[in-house]
Amino acid sequence: MKRDLEIDLLRSFVAVAAHLNFTHAAHAVGRSQSAVSLQVKRLEEIVGRSLFDRSRQSVAVTHAGETLLVYANRILAANDAALSHIQRPEAAGLVKIGAPDDYATFLLPPILAAISKDYPRLQLEVTCDNAGDLLLQLDRRALDVVVATHPTNAVAGEIARYEPIHWVAAPDYLDDPAAPLSLVLFPTGCVCRDIALDALRRIDRPWRVAYSTRSIGLVEKAILENASVSVMEVSTIPARLKIIDGREGFPSLPDVAISVHRPTKSEAHVSLVADYLLSKLAGTVSRDIVGQ
Repeated sequence: MKRDLEIDLLRSFVAVAAHLNFTHAAHAVGRSQSAVSLQVKRLEEIVGRSLFDRSRQSVAVTHAGETLLVYANRILAANDAALSHIQRPEAAGLVKIGAPDDYATFLLPPILAAISKDYPRLQLEVTCDNAGDLLLQLDRRALDVVVATHPTNAVAGEIARYEPIHWVAAPDYLDDPAAPLSLVLFPTGCVCRDIALDALRRIDRPWRVAYSTRSIGLVEKAILENASVSVMEVSTIPARLKIIDGREGFPSLPDVAISVHRPTKSEAHVSLVADYLLSKLAGTVSRDIVGQ
């Protein structure tokens, strides 16, 4: 007898596949780690295959898991789209979204395009700034929804996913350990900036901030032209840059959390956009980085 794939099981499975960490996946779907583990086990019983290779140090998706992941994303997208169209088919109004420049450049365009296609009467307006200033604007109701980054020890908002961050540089970058490290960073208040500087202080490596800008385009240009390095989330690394983790003088960096923020009470069309962002960001696959 055939058994059906349950939506809740698929949602937890997709979260684990995205985070490769059961604890992080549990936060993302709002369940306990033990509950997510049981859901994955139930799903493995339904499909008759192991979906993850698990050890104390790592989680990897099996070949069967990779195959199921393609269909799971399609099923969840169809489920969410069906509910949205039935429950809020005439969504209309202005939604003001705040996001850092790198998110607005790499993560949001396909998501916002999909929202506009599904809900043509919605008007979306995006403001770029650092997360701290954007959250202040949200508190003042100058913005309706904010996408922000948080350190894992100070998570806020609704977690979409956890993401690794990396040291990045030009493809031909050569480090000079005798010279202060030249950095190109987002301005003060950027979580990745704070993490990078804390890591360098811990190993007593001298550094200087050569460029500080909110523009991801200017960050990339400065890195390529000035023998400098930066720190970025994996899904926002421009294709022309390469990851330089593991070299001496570049300490390992922790993950960060990408969250969606909204007021406690929101209008229906604002909640729709926030839910859409949360769902799509959780399912976004990190880009392959040339030169990793």
